[in-house]
Amino acid sequence: MSQFAPLKNDTFLRALLRQPTEYTPLWLMRQAGRYLPEYRKTRSRAGSFMGLATNPDYATEVTLQPLERFPLDAAILFSDILTVPDAMGLGLYFADGEGPKFQRPLRDEKDVMALQAPDLGKLDYVFKAVTQIRTELNGRVPLIGFAGSPWTLACYMVEGEGSREFHTVKTMLYNRPDLMHHVLSTNAAAVAAYLNAQIDAGAQAVMIFDSWGGALADGAYQEFSLDYMRQVVSQLKREKDGVPIPAIVFTKGGGLWLEQIADIGADAVGLDWTVNLSEARTRIGQRVALQGNLDPAVLFANPEQIRSEVSRLLNAYGTPQAGHGHVFNLGHGISQFTPPESVAVMVDAVHEISRKLRA
Repeated sequence: MSQFAPLKNDTFLRALLRQPTEYTPLWLMRQAGRYLPEYRKTRSRAGSFMGLATNPDYATEVTLQPLERFPLDAAILFSDILTVPDAMGLGLYFADGEGPKFQRPLRDEKDVMALQAPDLGKLDYVFKAVTQIRTELNGRVPLIGFAGSPWTLACYMVEGEGSREFHTVKTMLYNRPDLMHHVLSTNAAAVAAYLNAQIDAGAQAVMIFDSWGGALADGAYQEFSLDYMRQVVSQLKREKDGVPIPAIVFTKGGGLWLEQIADIGADAVGLDWTVNLSEARTRIGQRVALQGNLDPAVLFANPEQIRSEVSRLLNAYGTPQAGHGHVFNLGHGISQFTPPESVAVMVDAVHEISRKLRA
């Protein structure tokens, strides 16, 4: 028996499992974030991003904020992909006005060979937040857990911060592929255990964010990113209390490899905004559900234009038939400068237009 309230709206989960839905469900990457004034208030109370992410009360509060405003079909845990390397002892910190950085990046063979999958006890604050959010959702919508892909985590762990060129990590990849593979296999074991612990804590679907897979050359992508995501997916718990737990994978810039991504065993593939949704559906058929893929910049347009782009995208996918599934989302994270009113227009348009398409 589950300790949680029964689910009232399972549209998102049914779409991922390619079952019939009355409308196209949606949620947004980074839906709890800086574009919401209430998030900014909570963050200032927490004192910092990590103050927010490591406190289950604050993490719960900000996870639920977008659901109070918009009738979204899923909540996503408020956390960060870099909690895992932080728990491995790399010393995560956020400099003011800059992105995340590590005090102890992996720069030589000694650092790499000392790397171990973390004690999950160090990530207990994440699992506590998952259980608390799931409890407070009270069955309203499902909760998504997530992690970074092994390759994306490795980019930050080796570079020590975000990068445009990935010079340091790619040097290791080509000069010392043995070291790179050691980092990636350690990360894959850690990510699988981390996601399974989120499922045990109450996550009802999980997503792997491969933010930097698209920075790799063809061939290198398959060897250093895709293969390790396959390893993670193969180790995931796919049901809990007799209920399926769908898995989503998303490689930004991965449209080129869509068929290969669809074959790694996940239930759904996320698409960035460069991919044609109609062609994507044709290319993968009934192998997986699709998630995406409105350009986040559309939300800076006027309401009529937003509705028009939503309609164009829903029509590009077409009416879902048995064995097909579509979850509406942005093609990447929502911009912090997005007006919340524009999000409301989009959410209403997705629900209204997708119901009409099915009628």
